[in-house]
Amino acid sequence: MQEGMQAAIEAAFERPAKDLGEAEQRLFRDFKIGLNEGRFRAAQPDADSPTGWTVNTWVKKGILMGFRLGQTVDMSVDTQRQPFFDKATFPVKQFSAANGVRIVPGGSSIRDGCFVGVGVICAPPMFINVGAYVGEGTMVDSHALVGSCAQIGKNCHLSAAAQIGGVLEPVGASPVIIEDDVMVGGNCGVYEGTVVKRRAVLGTGVILNRSTPVYDLVHERVLAATDDMPLVIPEEAVVVAGARNVARGIGKEWGVSLYTPVIVKYRDQKTEGKLRLEDLLR
Repeated sequence: MQEGMQAAIEAAFERPAKDLGEAEQRLFRDFKIGLNEGRFRAAQPDADSPTGWTVNTWVKKGILMGFRLGQTVDMSVDTQRQPFFDKATFPVKQFSAANGVRIVPGGSSIRDGCFVGVGVICAPPMFINVGAYVGEGTMVDSHALVGSCAQIGKNCHLSAAAQIGGVLEPVGASPVIIEDDVMVGGNCGVYEGTVVKRRAVLGTGVILNRSTPVYDLVHERVLAATDDMPLVIPEEAVVVAGARNVARGIGKEWGVSLYTPVIVKYRDQKTEGKLRLEDLLR
C-alpha cells in the first residue's frame, strides 16, 4: 500500500498546480490519513544508515503538494476576536478523549497531518506542525515548537520554549530527529537535521545545528556535521552550553569566546534521579 501511495505522490508532485484536480485531492486526503496515523513518516529508523535513520523524500513531496492543492480560507473560531486564515488542506488536527492525548487548555495548536501518540501531554501554548511525529508518552511543554516533519521519540520531554526545527524544502534534507527518552531543556534549539540519540540530555539553552561543533570532554573528541552527515549527539550524552576561546586574530587579542555545546558526561545515577521527577507530571 505504501509503495502505491509513494508512486502516486511522486507522479502528482511533478504536475503543475493548474493540472491538479479532484483525483489529487482524494490522493492527498488518503495520504494525510497515513500521516495522522503514523504510517507515513518523513524519516524512519534504518539500522543500515550511518545516522540510524533514512529520509522519505516522497512524504515531504506529499505535504508540499497539499499546500498547492489548498485555497486559503477563514478558519476563525471568532473572526472579530481571533481571526485565522490558512490553507483548507491543513486545518487543525481533530482529537477526542479516546485518543489519550492531554491538551491542556490555553492556546495550543496542532496542525492536521501529524502523528501524536497516546499519552502525549501538550502544555499551553505549544505548536506541532504538519508532518511531525511525536511518540507515546512525550511531553511538549509551554512555548515549545515541534517543526514540520520533525521526529520525536517516546517518553521525551521538550521543556518550555524548546524549539525543534522543521524542514520541508529541499525535499532531500533530513528533518530533526529526537530519539526515545531524550530530555530537551528549556530554551534549547535543535535545527538543521540534527539527530539526538536515545536517552541524551540537553541542558538549558543548548543550541545544536550544522555549523557549531560539539566538544565531547569525556571521549576527547569533537563532533560536527559534514557535507554528507548531520550533527549526531551520542546516546546518553549530557550536553550543556559552553564557550571556546577564539585562537587567533583580533578575537584572541580581545579575549573573545564563541558559544559551543559541550558534552560534560554521560548519564549516570545522579542524572537519573533528577529526571525521575518528570514522572510526577504524567
